[in-house]
Amino acid sequence: MDFRLTGVSELAEQVRSGKISARELTGHALERIEALNPSVNAFVAVDGEAALAQASAVDAKVASGRDPGRLAGVPIGVKDLEDAVGFVTTHGSACFAGGNRADSDSPFVARLKAAGAVVVGKTNTPELGWKADTDNTTFGPTRNPWNLDHIPGGSSGGSAAALAAGMVPLATGSDGGGSIRIPSSCCGLTGMKPSLGRVPSGGPEPPDWHHLSTKGPMARRLADVVYALDVAVGPDPTDLRSLPRPEASWPAAGIEPGVPTKVGWSPTLGYSPVDREVLALCEAAVRKLEELGAEVVEIDTVFDSDPVSEWLPMALAYNWRSLEPFRGTEVWDKVDPLLAAQVDWAVENMTAIELVKAEDACHRLNLRLVRLFHEVRILVTPTCAGPPPERSIAPAGMINGEEDLNWVRFTYPFNMTRSPAATICAGLTKKGLPVGLQLVGPQHGDLVVIRTAAALEQAVGFDALAPAGC
Repeated sequence: MDFRLTGVSELAEQVRSGKISARELTGHALERIEALNPSVNAFVAVDGEAALAQASAVDAKVASGRDPGRLAGVPIGVKDLEDAVGFVTTHGSACFAGGNRADSDSPFVARLKAAGAVVVGKTNTPELGWKADTDNTTFGPTRNPWNLDHIPGGSSGGSAAALAAGMVPLATGSDGGGSIRIPSSCCGLTGMKPSLGRVPSGGPEPPDWHHLSTKGPMARRLADVVYALDVAVGPDPTDLRSLPRPEASWPAAGIEPGVPTKVGWSPTLGYSPVDREVLALCEAAVRKLEELGAEVVEIDTVFDSDPVSEWLPMALAYNWRSLEPFRGTEVWDKVDPLLAAQVDWAVENMTAIELVKAEDACHRLNLRLVRLFHEVRILVTPTCAGPPPERSIAPAGMINGEEDLNWVRFTYPFNMTRSPAATICAGLTKKGLPVGLQLVGPQHGDLVVIRTAAALEQAVGFDALAPAGC
């Protein structure tokens, strides 16, 4: 059995029909984690006993003729930024690693479990999910299954690496600056950041990154992502930003691919350098859109300048809020030095007016997209400006032979605009590392992104498997 060769819906159907048991699927996931995690370090906590108990409950429903749910018996990993019963939510940080085990699931995890999914463990994340390199002082680095000397991206790098290696067929992610799209790109997956509020972020505590981060399921291919999204989307009374459930079927959009008549292609967004090999792979994928019948319009400038200076105050304020109780304590020395320095800088220099101005910038960026989407139906860009970096230079990347700390310039603008955005694998570099192409839709236009990504994923036909999982 290889989770990378069988779709999530098919696995669930096999459990529902009695062809395979949920315990068998869970047992296979635990075996794969035991075999591969020592080298990949995707999972930071596993509870096999609890997972097998959940699986037995699914099997009992099947045996009694009850509906076990659409995700019956599907093993999942949960990113260690959100709660899953029985696990400490460490946020990848020594500050939280000694906390209590969660006695309730996040709304997202609860919906997946209610549909029959089985939580096997927690996946690694950089501290507070703050960077595109999945490494922290508590659990160490996660490695890319395509090449263990390279990073899997972040901050959902543990989930992405687990999927690429075939440890589990489904995992949770979150994206506040590219944290689903970047690791999906680095690990050869199709990833989807839904519109802010599609998947609720409610619960007893306020969301970590209020206006930037959205949750979503992660898998190797779009059909699996969409199948799980259909379970997860919809309002929750504890989430002030949650959106009504859309009337259209999400899985139907995924299995009815189609491209818009006019697509915007922006290789730089107007401000970003791009690695030549990355650009060549993305351009080849864009030509597939033309072959599918779309008129591709090249757009030199989407934004006048890099909005990182407006994104950063929001991210810094959120991290400051989370870490403030630990400043000046013994555990502060264990905080990622760069993160600690950023928080210290924010304490000394940031003002409330700067945060409000950053939110104003979100509004203005969205106005640019409103005008753009009057001309084209979808916007296409590289997902990352460089290929997955070597661990030796991380968190910096490499663009055209030169180190570049901000090799992820293409993703965070669309957290600021709350836009739905996906990434599909455009192919592999000469070193065998995956490269992603990003598709961005208009406000709440999740379904057009899904349909276009499905068509392009099918046209590109990328289906290679990561060597570290074989």
